[in-house]
Amino acid sequence: MVFKQPGILSLYVKFFVDSGLIHSNAYISKMERVIGITTVIMAGGKSSRMGTDKSFVPILGKPMIEHVLDRVQGIGTQEIIISSSPQNYAYLGLPLFPDLYPDLGPLGGLHAALHHAPQAHILVVACDMPWLNRSLLEYLVSLRDTADAIVPRWDRFPEPLHAVYSKSCLLPIEEKLQANSLKLISFYPNIRVRFIDKPEIQKFDPFGRSFKNVNTPEDLDNLGDLE
Repeated sequence: MVFKQPGILSLYVKFFVDSGLIHSNAYISKMERVIGITTVIMAGGKSSRMGTDKSFVPILGKPMIEHVLDRVQGIGTQEIIISSSPQNYAYLGLPLFPDLYPDLGPLGGLHAALHHAPQAHILVVACDMPWLNRSLLEYLVSLRDTADAIVPRWDRFPEPLHAVYSKSCLLPIEEKLQANSLKLISFYPNIRVRFIDKPEIQKFDPFGRSFKNVNTPEDLDNLGDLE
């Protein structure tokens, strides 16, 4: 159903967004979203190499995580954040969840994302990827029904925190967590994975900038243009 005129609730929310009282990512028209996808921002790392929480490192006047949200907003039905410090992200106006298996690294975060996501699939990205390519992300989402996981692979290296996963991955991940097998891709042999290799990626992102992380102050100094 398409509404020609905004409802009263929409007008109120727009007022709060325009006033800066809530972040714009908290309000996106459902008409623009892909049904059945939850977009997940992984913000649970220790940021030891950056020396401070890299989610909030300023880039062009705003925290890096807000650049990430700008790139992914509206792709799925909703956005959520997985973090061990959810209170730090409350101002963004998004659902926030901690790991169910604390201190078990990114695999624990991925498990939490799949557990808490209300939709059948998740699009997961890391909070330190400011060059995300929306067209590439939408392409990955379009393939969600072809396998349990849709994972880019640049120069033979998979990008498990720039990928689409089905809820069917939840049990294989939980089994690895319980066995203390914490490598992020340890569960891949137990699911159907469709890898998206470099020639396919280059149709959207010729140089693979999507997969560049900002982990250190040096990475920040060499950030370059975000366009």
